[in-house]
Amino acid sequence: MITALQPPGWPRPKGYANGVTARGRMVFVAGMIGWDEGEKFPAADLAGQARQALANVRAVLAEAGARPEHIVRMTWYVTDRAEYLREARAIGAAYRELIGSFTVAMTAVEVKALMEAQAKVEIEVTAMVPD
Repeated sequence: MITALQPPGWPRPKGYANGVTARGRMVFVAGMIGWDEGEKFPAADLAGQARQALANVRAVLAEAGARPEHIVRMTWYVTDRAEYLREARAIGAAYRELIGSFTVAMTAVEVKALMEAQAKVEIEVTAMVPD
């Protein structure tokens, strides 16, 4: 069971939780970027790469018998904050389609570059599969 942590009087964040508590078996997903299983980038834009990275997260979770609703924490590394904000609507739509609208403690940071030169986003995840 996953429960959002919402201190009294704090505004409710949009699209994420301030924190969560959970019990179960932990699953850690390494940073997923927007390439496919052949290590090719199907999209050059950030929203397209985010969609693919989220699909990659789902695939790794499935290997552990986990599902998107088991995600308790995500960290997004993006190479261009302005592009992220411009494409937020499309990124949000991909998130809701592939992950859902579950309570997740989330962090997003802008970084200078990622290890793969074409990558615009990298997403790492921690999930908790209930006992």
